[in-house]
Amino acid sequence: MSASLVRRGLELLEAPGRGRAPPGLQRGRDGPGAAGAARRRKAAPEPGRNKATVKGRVVKSAIEEYHKKKAVNHLKANLRYMLKGRFVASKAVTEQVLAQNRGRKSKDQPPKKAEKKKPEGTVFTEEDFRKFEREYFGRP
Repeated sequence: MSASLVRRGLELLEAPGRGRAPPGLQRGRDGPGAAGAARRRKAAPEPGRNKATVKGRVVKSAIEEYHKKKAVNHLKANLRYMLKGRFVASKAVTEQVLAQNRGRKSKDQPPKKAEKKKPEGTVFTEEDFRKFEREYFGRP
């Protein structure tokens, strides 16, 4: 411990009626560090006030800060706004916008739609089948 800390501790433990020793009894300080020590003693902070804090500062609640910075879901408000309008874009315009916003990667591409095949009609008629049956099997 330094001598100044010990001195301060003794000052705190002194009886309340007694102050400092009379000036004649104080030990004199002569030497090169005397002026610096006096300046340090004079600038010693008062124990009652913390000068590191800003005057008038209000301590913020951690919960309030969390709620301020928490992400907000705007889905309901956005849907209400979008459904409120009566204008509906054409299918071609919506496809164009979606194509512009789509990336070039394969995972961003929509799945290819398989074209539905029309059932192929038969070339032969019922009469042709009966004729073939008669010729092949020999039935009348």
